[in-house]
Parts: sequence; C-alpha cells; structure tokens
Amino acid sequence: MDYNAITVDSRDDIVTITLNRPDKMNALSTQMRAELTHAFGAAPDLGRVAVLTGAGRAFCSGQELAGDVTASLDLEATLRDEYVPMLRAIIDCPIPTIAAVNGPAAGAGANLALAADVVIASSDAYFVQAFARIGLIPDAAGTWFLPRQMGLARAMGASLFADNIPAQQAVDWGMIYEMAQAADFADHWRKRALQLAQGPTATYGHIKTALRASFDNSLDDQLALEAALQGKCGRTADFVEGVTAFLQKRTAQFTGR
Repeated sequence: MDYNAITVDSRDDIVTITLNRPDKMNALSTQMRAELTHAFGAAPDLGRVAVLTGAGRAFCSGQELAGDVTASLDLEATLRDEYVPMLRAIIDCPIPTIAAVNGPAAGAGANLALAADVVIASSDAYFVQAFARIGLIPDAAGTWFLPRQMGLARAMGASLFADNIPAQQAVDWGMIYEMAQAADFADHWRKRALQLAQGPTATYGHIKTALRASFDNSLDDQLALEAALQGKCGRTADFVEGVTAFLQKRTAQFTGR
C-alpha cells in the first residue's frame, strides 16, 4: 500500500508509524484508518516493535468531522467496517506496540492510543473523551478500555464530563503507563522502543495473550493458559539464551525466536 495519511519508517527493528495530517491535528479519515490497518498488519515483517505517534503538535484529534455530518456519516457502519479492523490490527499485532502520545489525544484519538500495549505520553499531552460534547458515547473501544484501566468511577466521570486529563493524571489513574517531559520525550520513547526491539519477541506475544485473556478467564482457566504459554516460551531460543546469559553474568542477546 502507498501511504499518504501516515508514514512508516523501519530501523533498528523499530517500526515507527506516524499519523501525518498535522494540518488536521491528525484527524482520523477513512484513508488513515485503512492505512493504519495495513501498517500494523505489516509491522511484524518489518521489525520487532511498532510505535504509533503523531506529526506536529497533536497526537490525534479523533474522527474527522466536516460538512453535513448527519447526511454523510453512518456512524455504525464506520465503526464496524473501518474502526474495528484498525483496532484489531493494533490489538492483535503479535509484536509489542507503543503509543508515543506527543500531544492532545481526543475522542477516538485518545482510544486509538489506548489500543497499544504501552502508552507513553509527553508532559504536553492530554486525553479527552470528547464524545459527549457532540452527543455521542465513547467509541473506538473506549467503553472497553476505560473501565478496565482506570475503574468505573473515573471512566464514567471522564466520559460524562469530557474533561481534559493531563498526562500525569492519566498515569496516576492507571490510564497509561508513563509520562516523559516534553524536552526528553522523543529520546525517551525511542529508548523504550529499542529495549523492546532487542527483547524476546515471541515471549512478548505470549505475555500479551495471557494478560488480555485474564479478564475473561476463571482462575483455573488462567492457570492452564499460563502453563501452556510458558511451555511455548520454554521451547524458544531466547529462553536458552536468557538462562545462559544469566548463568554467565552477561546481557542476553535475544533474537526474537
């Protein structure tokens, strides 16, 4: 696919996917959603970690709204046919994913970030569930992510009041993983991405599977899943390398296999 609404760069096993409509605050268009779906599907062939970030001052302002939206936008069909494939491509991506939130993340843009495995935000960033401001409910999986990550009370308040949630508050509430100061933000997320790019990639995929399954599994089911996945990890070359490096008191050199 030729990318126009995003850019994709791969180096050092880090696949950087950049929302590239800075004049529109990286609003999500139909084209951008299709390109993101494709890019995350292709990412495992290009590297060992995928990073999603935004060009310009915003991460993503959410769904693009223009003209007579009541006549031109079928929200149910748009969510079903465009958002679901995009979100599944990110959530199901077998390599680790990071959302490097460089600025405001609003509406579907906020929940796009939450679809990543790890969210790292700049101190300049904030998150806002802006949907109620235009008479909508949180979508792009917001109603799934928010209660799980910060609890029902905070999810309800954030959705009803549509308050801006600064990056540090998002960390304190458990909504995202960490914040970095704006001056150091780019260096920080790249350091984090490189750490994952040099790690045991197959194991990371099993970690993602196990943690996500825990919300629906009974204890017995989760214990069985842990055992099965740990068995798979134990058969990887990275497990052998990890143990060997530990015994030799050196840094492990993982290959992702």
